[in-house]
Amino acid sequence: MARARIALFVLEALPNARTVRRFVADHVADIAFVGLSNPRRPSTGGFLGQVSRHLRHSGSGFMPYLTVNSGLPDLLRPLAPLTQDWVGTRDSPDATPLKTLCERLHVPTLKVDDVNGVEVARTLSVHAPDLILTYHFDQILSAETIASVPLGGINGHPGLLPRHRGPVPTIYALSDGPDSFGMTLHRLGPRIDTGAILVQEPVSLPADVTATRASVLLYMHGRTMLETLLDDIARTGAVPEGRNAPVLPYCPFPDRRMLRDLRRRGLKLTDIRDLRDAMSLSGGRKATV
Repeated sequence: MARARIALFVLEALPNARTVRRFVADHVADIAFVGLSNPRRPSTGGFLGQVSRHLRHSGSGFMPYLTVNSGLPDLLRPLAPLTQDWVGTRDSPDATPLKTLCERLHVPTLKVDDVNGVEVARTLSVHAPDLILTYHFDQILSAETIASVPLGGINGHPGLLPRHRGPVPTIYALSDGPDSFGMTLHRLGPRIDTGAILVQEPVSLPADVTATRASVLLYMHGRTMLETLLDDIARTGAVPEGRNAPVLPYCPFPDRRMLRDLRRRGLKLTDIRDLRDAMSLSGGRKATV
């Protein structure tokens, strides 16, 4: 069978950006379109609504993590042409914002406010992908959306499912200990992080790793796993059935108590290295991870 044509859905941020950009550049012929989640979409309350919710639940101690992982990269993205010219990275895919890279490669893009809405359904119909791939995406696909493509969907999760299902698995892995890090590729389902496990690998990370850097490294590791899985799908013409696992409790954004415990134990959500990486994400120097 020919390689599956992919509808790729992402929220471009520090954890996944470089890996996803390289993936798109290497798989231009396989990408039907790229759906870019709108982090300020009205359904989330926009920027101020999200900040307010995180402050109420997690407190101000969570703000540096959010800033480094998503806020700062989003803010600096429009400056990419200037920084790329300054440091000579204009032709580097991993230093080019994903929308710009897709335009350069003639890959269609779509800003996604509602992944289960009419516009996404129309785009799936027009471009007729075989497979949906989500790789750090912050919206939940309905069963109908997943079923609208022949091979269904796959998600990359930087954790060892069924443990740590939720939006910030590396924070929970950091809390649980160094043997808790890993990467999982699983079938997409309408309930978050509960689809059958297709491929899973524990990953040893440096002792000084932050939750932020762990996410970056795990998404990079997952790229190799993903390539092997896509090769298998091309060979067999189907996504493997996978292994069903029990559904364990959902792990939400951390509360104040959890953040205090992490600080007491000397464990960090982010640090100056992550800040430098976030500042250099769109056109700057090479990552330090």
